[in-house]
Amino acid sequence: MWSNGTIGIKNKLGKYVTIKYWCKHFEEPSKFEIENGRISKLTLQQDNREVYNYDRELDIEPQTEEAEQALAILMYEYN
Repeated sequence: MWSNGTIGIKNKLGKYVTIKYWCKHFEEPSKFEIENGRISKLTLQQDNREVYNYDRELDIEPQTEEAEQALAILMYEYN
């Protein structure tokens, strides 16, 4: 199943930054997913640039603190 949306993350200055996400996740965990969980594909964009990408393997590590926070939220939600 595909899910997408936006997450508002508060930055160091106390302002909200928008992180867009696209996530492909399954009902059952697999060795091909993030941390052997349920997410097989996940892309995060911030300010129209890709700040994280996982497509059955890590392609782009989190590039910003906000991307790390959004990743943690999505891992809790879908993994």
